[in-house]
Amino acid sequence: MSARLSTAIRIGDAARAILRKTRSFPDGGFGECEDLRHGNHIGVEPMLLALSMELALKAWFVFDYDDPNVAKSHDLLKLFDSLKPESQEKLDAEFKRSVVPYHPNCLFMDYDIRHILFQHKDAFIDWRYLHEGGKTMSFEQSAFEATLEMVLREFEKRYYVEPFKPLLSS
Repeated sequence: MSARLSTAIRIGDAARAILRKTRSFPDGGFGECEDLRHGNHIGVEPMLLALSMELALKAWFVFDYDDPNVAKSHDLLKLFDSLKPESQEKLDAEFKRSVVPYHPNCLFMDYDIRHILFQHKDAFIDWRYLHEGGKTMSFEQSAFEATLEMVLREFEKRYYVEPFKPLLSS
């Protein structure tokens, strides 16, 4: 396995793990989660989802260019624009096929993945520093999460992991 493939897979796995963790956050009642009961979770989901998207796009980059030295940026649109054109086209086509029908945006006639990435391009930084205030922030969590899931799903189609079973020595 090449270094690019194993690095890209590890980055993609980290993005998937963050998404799974974010989905495990309690909704509403919070039950036993003392810290979350008092609203301390506000801003955590958008920040973690943005980080997960950042990692997913960086995994695509590493796979595209066989280069583990991806841009050190949190800007989601900049990361998307750094992908090969065929990767951008593939993700946009799948976005239009699998996300737009369930999360339409009435502001755009031709709503594409660039719109949602532009809208949330600085979400990791903005939501991480929510306590500093001064910004009017919005986060379309369901549309963003669906987009993230699609990016990860399409990335995972790029490779196949075959379990390795060593031969037993006599």
